[in-house]
Amino acid sequence: TFSQVTGTIGQNGRRGALMLSISCDHPDLEEFIEIKNDLTRVTKANISVRVNDEFMKAVINDLDWELYFKTEHGDEMRKVVKAKKIFKLLSKNNWSMAEPGILFWDRIEKYNLLSEDESFHYAGVNPCAEEPLPEGGSCLLGSINLAAYVENREFNSEEFINDIHVIVKGMNDVLDQGLPLHPLAIQRETVRDWRQIGIGVMGIADMLIKLELQYDTKEAQEFCDQIAFILANESMYASALLAKKYGPYPKYNDKVLESEFIAKNTTMETFKLVKKYGLRNSQILTIAPCGTLSTMLGISGGIEPIFSLSYTRKTESLHGEDRYYKVFTPIADNYMKEHGLTEEEELPSFFVTAQNINPFRRVEMQGIWQKHIDASISSTLNLPNETTVEDVEALYIYAWENGLKGMTIFRDGCDRAAILTTSKPKEEKKEEVVEEKKDEIARGVVVPTSDDVIGLKRKLSGGCGSLHLQVYFDRTTGKMTEVFINKGGSGGCNSNLNALSRMISIALRAGVDVKDVADQLGSTINCPSFASSRAKGINLSPGSSCAGAVGKALIELNKEFQVIFKAMKEIDEDHEEKTDIMGLKECPECKEKTLQMSGGCMQCTNCGYSKCD
Repeated sequence: TFSQVTGTIGQNGRRGALMLSISCDHPDLEEFIEIKNDLTRVTKANISVRVNDEFMKAVINDLDWELYFKTEHGDEMRKVVKAKKIFKLLSKNNWSMAEPGILFWDRIEKYNLLSEDESFHYAGVNPCAEEPLPEGGSCLLGSINLAAYVENREFNSEEFINDIHVIVKGMNDVLDQGLPLHPLAIQRETVRDWRQIGIGVMGIADMLIKLELQYDTKEAQEFCDQIAFILANESMYASALLAKKYGPYPKYNDKVLESEFIAKNTTMETFKLVKKYGLRNSQILTIAPCGTLSTMLGISGGIEPIFSLSYTRKTESLHGEDRYYKVFTPIADNYMKEHGLTEEEELPSFFVTAQNINPFRRVEMQGIWQKHIDASISSTLNLPNETTVEDVEALYIYAWENGLKGMTIFRDGCDRAAILTTSKPKEEKKEEVVEEKKDEIARGVVVPTSDDVIGLKRKLSGGCGSLHLQVYFDRTTGKMTEVFINKGGSGGCNSNLNALSRMISIALRAGVDVKDVADQLGSTINCPSFASSRAKGINLSPGSSCAGAVGKALIELNKEFQVIFKAMKEIDEDHEEKTDIMGLKECPECKEKTLQMSGGCMQCTNCGYSKCD
């Protein structure tokens, strides 16, 4: 339901965003972990499991784990499982589907500026998990490009410190400007009382390359440790100066001074300033993925290593045919031009990518930054295809041991298709592909409808009433060729359904795969009538709109007919085989091998043709 609501919000060019998480001791945990294996469920939300230290210790020691929930009416649900079994299930789904991610919830709650303030509680995290928030909390994120501070292999710390003070002031100004614009009262109250901001960094990988430090080395970790401490210390110093001028956040109390985070991330000067004036913000630092920002600037996102040194771009329009070009990422392209290199293989060893760094060193790097970030870090650990489920388990345990607050794993070539790709079609497969596509329809050609078809019917239940779906398949090829959708009773628009029928049919006869048609139909915005009817307990067909329901039905009907079509072919082949054995000849009229001698005459058992001696 929450996923469908997000889909309804995300329309007319807007994207809805949602993170759904469940505690590691909830009785529905196993079902939740596997929910995304059904590609039709929870399509508009990310999911994560909140695990605590006790659970992780139970995993390592192979102990029993109790799943427990008590309802508001006092009903209790209990189930005892093996912690390791749950952890293996979670790791396997990360290995195959890249979800759910893991949130190390004790680390989230115990390592921040408010860890000792008993009046404060986190309610969840934002969709990319870098921002733990209280009920009614709001994200306000801004990021600093670290690569911009490197010149001639030197990092300009003075300029970096100056900009930290500028961005802390700027983020607080934005918070004040936006405060009255939050739609809900609880949001306005929470933002006012806690004044949470999220200053982060991006371009870390580019910065290290400019410094000629390899991402997965101790030297790189040590340098990032220094930079991250400066970021934390100066941000709190700047927030304390704002508290001196405008007052601390309304719910500030001296418990902040007892937090482990402030003890590990301030100089004596900064600590004294906070003790004297407090802080203007209860949460200050967050590292977001920065996908759009980093793409605009041509740098690496968040704390991620470079995904690839190059990618393949295809163009069709310039030459009237597909041509492929290798495009280098800006940091690699600039270095190659400066040093007269032509191939990425010539780049020095400090040019590493997400695919070839040691994943355990990658976890360590995130742990280094997490020491100095009071909120959290959005992180995806990219792994090669040959990674095993056991490798995933080991990496998650290592992440917990290194103090991470959360992590998601993406294995190259897993069941969930990758968003990014670095390869072009394999040339050695070219002849095979051409052979497979001989029967495909040329672009722009629509095959005429044949009368020699077989039809299947399906009645659907939509938000406005029933739908009657008729689908016709070519008897010879087995392909779906024509679709008719009619509305039963009143309500809905038959003209729109007729138009939809025509467009589906012409797409099918133009060679569009039924799966692609169904995917487009299922990607339409959620229908309010569907949501309303389901809320009333009405049993509707799968989908979130009439179009989505039709798309799912097309897939099911196509599967049903393929079974029928296979049986028909087997019968035809069997008939041909028997015909050959009987020595039957071809009829001059219908051309079938159904001509046989009977009563001194040649007779066709198919069309009735007869010729007597």
